Amino acid sequence: MTAMRPSTKHAVPPAGNICRLSAVELTNAIRQRRLSVREVVSAFLDRIDAVNPLVNAIVSLRERTDILAEADRADAHLARGGAAGSLFGLPIAIKDLALTKGLRATFGSPIFADFVPQEDDLFVERLREAGAIIIGKTNVPEFGLGSNTYNPVFGPTLNAFDPALTAGGSSGGAAVALALDMVPVADGSDFGGSLRNPAAYNNVYGFRPSQGLVPAGPDIDVFHAQMGVEGPMGRNVRDIALLLDEQAGYHPRAPLSHDKQGSFLQGLRTKAPGGRVAWLGDLGGHLPMEPGVLDLCEAALARFADAGFHSETLAPDVDFEALWQAFVTLRQASSG
Repeated sequence: MTAMRPSTKHAVPPAGNICRLSAVELTNAIRQRRLSVREVVSAFLDRIDAVNPLVNAIVSLRERTDILAEADRADAHLARGGAAGSLFGLPIAIKDLALTKGLRATFGSPIFADFVPQEDDLFVERLREAGAIIIGKTNVPEFGLGSNTYNPVFGPTLNAFDPALTAGGSSGGAAVALALDMVPVADGSDFGGSLRNPAAYNNVYGFRPSQGLVPAGPDIDVFHAQMGVEGPMGRNVRDIALLLDEQAGYHPRAPLSHDKQGSFLQGLRTKAPGGRVAWLGDLGGHLPMEPGVLDLCEAALARFADAGFHSETLAPDVDFEALWQAFVTLRQASSG
């Protein structure tokens, strides 16, 4: 299936070849010295300059001179024979709900419009250690509350395909930045769909990991760590695995975190053994769907059979209204 490309309504110039490379391809090219970090970072910064004013996906962008100076230090490190982490040289913008040392973290709220953290969130610290260059933040709704991306600090982020439509949320800035080739991968967070719906609305991938796979924090309490999770976003599944490999794993400051079992990226290189897929669909008519959505999903699901997977329709025998009320009660309690 050919991937959709963003609408020409944005009058966006075509992306350069560098910005269309996958994150896996970019990191390989940097390590093999076929591309310099400066070349990669410059290409993405040029793309941001051309596109971001139209959609407002990336906010709190650092000064170009500071970013390029960091890229030059990375190139000098490689020239000396230094080791390169799995994300070495990749320009990444962090969702504006995460702490970023020395870079504003507004949470989309005027209350924190000038807040500059003195430490990183645990997963951000890991991305830096893996060699990523943090260039700015991605836009969010205020405090991440809502399936939209608008806040009174930075304003709205527009959908990558149609500026009249929502970008989704709360990881809408990340999804739009990915869809329009402004970053090679992006982080997001998910409470009730915040990694998944903006990815779907902008034709990229968002993955909500299991609880505890990506450590939350620093020092977040156990109750608040049970509902929302951090996770990866990308333009393909391999890129998501590349990022998740660095985000995931036990951290002593995250009480619910746990070790990962091997490398996600390496696991994708192994032929899938097949298995069973539970298909929830519209939960036996419980969830309203626009015409064509279920048909499209079921057609895609049928392709799993080619990889040896068997799908089974599953409609759990539960009181969905009671389940929903329990969820919104927990959501309210954990959002305070």
